[in-house]
Amino acid sequence: MALSEEIIERVEKLQEKYDVTGQDLSAYLDGLLYADYISYWNYIHLDTLLSLQNPRTSFPDEEIFIMYHQITELYFKLSLHEIKQIGEHESLNSEFFLRRIMRINRYFEALTKSFEVMYKGMDRDQFLKFRMSLIPASGFQSAQYRKIEICATPFINLVHADQREQFVNDQENLPEMFNYLYWKRGATEEETGKKTLTLRQFEAKYTDELLKLAGNYKDTNIWMRYKSLTEEEQADSKVIKALRQLDSYVNVEWPLMHLKSAITYLKRRPVDAKATGGTNWQQYLPPQFQRRIFFPELWSQEEKDNWGKNFVESILNSNGEDNE
Repeated sequence: MALSEEIIERVEKLQEKYDVTGQDLSAYLDGLLYADYISYWNYIHLDTLLSLQNPRTSFPDEEIFIMYHQITELYFKLSLHEIKQIGEHESLNSEFFLRRIMRINRYFEALTKSFEVMYKGMDRDQFLKFRMSLIPASGFQSAQYRKIEICATPFINLVHADQREQFVNDQENLPEMFNYLYWKRGATEEETGKKTLTLRQFEAKYTDELLKLAGNYKDTNIWMRYKSLTEEEQADSKVIKALRQLDSYVNVEWPLMHLKSAITYLKRRPVDAKATGGTNWQQYLPPQFQRRIFFPELWSQEEKDNWGKNFVESILNSNGEDNE
């Protein structure tokens, strides 16, 4: 059967492509000829993916706990994938910037809406038992979430609210600011002020990596890339709305879903149960305590003063008994 002109044209283009690299097109065609057809399960490594759930107990609901956290980390990886494109784009414009921010927002919208899998999807008695086998591991140790924070905003905005003032004129001192990041206070023992094992493990593994990332994104984080747009592009209401939504998703709605889950499973009278990592979740999770805001310039003073307050109060006033 004679080859069509369309096929011949494509082969000639392939020849041109591989001539430039000094490679033999016929060898690549042989490879294509001998290769097996790709399948869905091989392409996404399905068998490997489904083998990554390894519970430490025999409680069935522990697998739900594992899989949901794995799903969460994949969404975080998607978000970092978009952030990298924003940071590395050589001729950034508002259209490209907005599309990537909206992608990240969709990832966090899916995460936020899916969190019922956690606070309604596990048997409370099972959870309170299997969680004891996880000590000191904690979702607090999600390095990808910390990376999203670092890549989103100037580093000083991640310093605990009552420590930021001292770094206003010293924002190049990343190692010192790192000592006062908001989340570190949430992983200290309330009675002694000592770092929990959870925090010590995390710092030992990720401190150098996170500090390097902070240095790399000092001038290319989401906020700095937004500021690199023209004044007209920065004033675009769609861009501002998308950034405010991202701020809300990451710094209000997502941590509040964790707070709701913690209340559902851990809140007791007269004493609340401790988190597996020993984190002080009552102080660490509510957004109003850290006042962590990626883009404070896009919010009014009243909005900042009441950051997440209404959401927190609505959750804290619930009895946490809607677990099914």
